[in-house]
Amino acid sequence: MRPINLMKSLLGRVETLTLVAGLALVSALWAFVALADEMIEGDLHAFDERLLMALRKAGDPSDPIGGPEVQTMMRDVTAMGGITVLTFLTITVLVYLVLRRHAASAVFLGVAVVGGQLVSHLAKMGFDRPRPDLVPHGVDVSTASFPSGHSMMATVTYLTLAVMLARQERRWSVRAFYVGVAAAVALSVGISRVYLGVHWPSDVLAGWTLGTAWALMVWLTARWLEHRGRLEPETEMIR
Repeated sequence: MRPINLMKSLLGRVETLTLVAGLALVSALWAFVALADEMIEGDLHAFDERLLMALRKAGDPSDPIGGPEVQTMMRDVTAMGGITVLTFLTITVLVYLVLRRHAASAVFLGVAVVGGQLVSHLAKMGFDRPRPDLVPHGVDVSTASFPSGHSMMATVTYLTLAVMLARQERRWSVRAFYVGVAAAVALSVGISRVYLGVHWPSDVLAGWTLGTAWALMVWLTARWLEHRGRLEPETEMIR
């Protein structure tokens, strides 16, 4: 078989959606590596400082824009990316999958979320970037800054939960709703971390990109396991 025909044959066996997800995964990893490289070189300092200070009242870095009400709301939002909330939601979905008799999917979900948490901790330890010191912190923090653990784990957990729930749904609109809500929550958590002054904007961008890459890898792995009969098949989708 000629090389061109062989390539066409191989591409014909791969779903378009899988190819798009694979390209998105590579793009997200490339974006994370690029951010990490720029951070190490110190080229992101001006961008980080300008955006961080834009969320503070002019002449008073200790006072975020929006007043006390917005500050309270941002603390509530940032808690959605904390270990307590993420653990509770993950256990809830795990129980749901077990009740649906999808034990393999439940185990896979648990491994995916724990694996994402491990990657986040290792990345923080490896880069060991100090937290912002330009403004007071709106919440207590103790770990390194890059990448943002809240942003990454919100992205990993909410997107992974959305994907595993979406596999049980027949309607495309419901699947899209799950993923859309998950993405909105992850974005909100990341914004709250910058607003509260506990992360540089580039920390959050890195958390989003690395978290997205992990979630995409989880989705692709789930499809691979399903095709080999090691994971319960997803519900047939209707328009």
